[in-house]
Parts: sequence; structure tokens; C-alpha cells
Amino acid sequence: MPALVNGKWVEGEVAASEMKDGAFHREATHFHGWITADGAPDPQGKPTFPAEPHRYQLFVSYLCPWASRTLIFRNLKGLRDIIRISVAEPAIGENGWTFAKEQDAGPKAPPIRYLHQLYTASEPNYTGKVSVPVLWDRTEGRIVNNESADIIRILNTAFNGLTSDRQDFYPEQLRPEIDKWNELIYENINNGVYRAGFAKTQSSYEEAATDVFKALDKVEAHLADHRYIAGHHLTEADWRLFVTLVRFDAAYHGAFKCNLRCLKDYHNLSNYLRELYQWQDVRSTVRIHHIKAGYYSIAHVNPTGIVPIGPQIDFEGPHDRERLLGEGVIHS
Repeated sequence: MPALVNGKWVEGEVAASEMKDGAFHREATHFHGWITADGAPDPQGKPTFPAEPHRYQLFVSYLCPWASRTLIFRNLKGLRDIIRISVAEPAIGENGWTFAKEQDAGPKAPPIRYLHQLYTASEPNYTGKVSVPVLWDRTEGRIVNNESADIIRILNTAFNGLTSDRQDFYPEQLRPEIDKWNELIYENINNGVYRAGFAKTQSSYEEAATDVFKALDKVEAHLADHRYIAGHHLTEADWRLFVTLVRFDAAYHGAFKCNLRCLKDYHNLSNYLRELYQWQDVRSTVRIHHIKAGYYSIAHVNPTGIVPIGPQIDFEGPHDRERLLGEGVIHS
């Protein structure tokens, strides 16, 4: 994958640190700033950014599951009029994540066409991968955070004073349960499909793909008598899982060879997926044509670049999740 090296865009296999002995290892994100209601220092004394309307911007792609998490939280928390978005093209080009036209990034940065321009605007000598999502500070002209797990927690609470929404997707009383499931879901499902799809040896692929389906089997069994991942309440663990499930049959099953079973073969998971897709304004964050075009454009995964015409997936159909007790979202 191309990347920035000392602030210069370099094409080719420069991100070799993500491959070890034929297995894919995801590179850690770099920017971990935080936003709070008033911008006061955090408990460790580190400065934070203040929550202000129209100050922040999300740079995302509908292709990317990590970016989709942030789009979902932006919608669920009523932040569409507070945080603007810029959406990249689905296929990653020679210059990485690319926008169809120049994007206004605020008064301290020139309009940008390529995401890597934000990274060097923040850190001129940056070295590393250039990924979405990016939570950008238009006022200061720099990246606040590029870790989706952080960004969704920022959106969950930081802007509560600017909206009437009080849904809490990471309630304190459920955090141990949420964290436990997040660990399994991230390693074996969210990142597991990438470990399978990007593997360069048979053994690495088989190990990763087996992990994916073992984890899906475990979640399927759990959902037989639990409405949501953490029990009765919808939490961030559900949305972290959702972004992989909604891409599974359209992309990971074919492009990433996670084809032991389709998601539609799982009764509980497929019904659960339909319930989440139909929740509030989540469906607007899903663009299946972007997802398929993006994954099937990855040259080393699909050298021909041909995008399959199927499968046909019905996310709008009925589901049976009402049979289980569930109280929706906890409100703070």
C-alpha cells in the first residue's frame, strides 16, 4: 500500500510493516486527540479540544467499515448539522484516498483533493499509512483523531450540550461487557476479514478465515437469547459489529475469500443485521455499490477489477428480533 514517508507520498509496497510472514497486521493509528464539552484538560492533564458547532469535519469513505462507524454515530447522535463530512471516492487511487472535487478544510488549510494532504498539514514530516476516518479541526487546521474507536466515543458524549440527543452507546454500567465483546469482535471479525483477505500464505489465510467463522458462530449462539451484544441494550458493540456484517456477503465472502458460509446462512445474525440496518437513520450510511466497487478494485485481491453483479441482499425485510427482550438505548 502507498503511504507517506517523511511527508512525501510514496507509491508501492511501503507499508511492509503490516505484513509479517505472510500474515496481515494492522498498523496502529497515530492521532489521538480528544474533544470534550469545554476543552478542559483530561484526567491525565492532557489538553483537549472544545465541542463547538461547525468546527469539526469528518473525512470518510462509504467503502470503509471503520469510517462507517463514525458516520453512524454522527447520525444517531443528531450531529449532521454540527459536524460536516467529506466523502472520498470508493476506489483507492495512486494518491490514496481521493475526493471527486476539492474539499474545503477551513481557513488554515488549502482545499484538498487527497487525504494525505491533511496528514502533512497536521504533521509535515509524517510517516505512515493514510487512513479514514479523520476527525479534522477546521479552526486549527489539524487532525484531532484518526482512530475510529476513539472518534465514536467522542461523538457519543462530547457534543451532548449542543443537541437534544442523550442516547449513550457506552454506558458505564455496561462497559465491562461491551469491552469484552469488542475485543473478540475486533480481532476475529472486524480485522479478521482483513487478515483473511490480505494474507499471502495459505496457512495465514486459513487461520484467519477459521477465526472469522468461529467468532461468527459464537455471536450467532449468543444472539439466540440476547437481543443485543451487551444484553437488553443497544451499545457501541453492536455498531462495531454491524459495519462488518453489512459488508460480509457483498464483499468479504467473495473478495476476501471468507466463504465458508454466507451471513444469510446464520439465522440470528441475519435477522439482527436487518434490525440494526433499519434503526433510525443507519441505512443512509450504507452504500453497497461503493462497498463492492472499493473492495473489488483492490488489485492484489482482484486483479481483473471486475465487480460482481450480485449478490442480491434485502436489508429491508422483516426480522424476528422482537421475540427477545430489549429496551433499546440507555439515555444519559
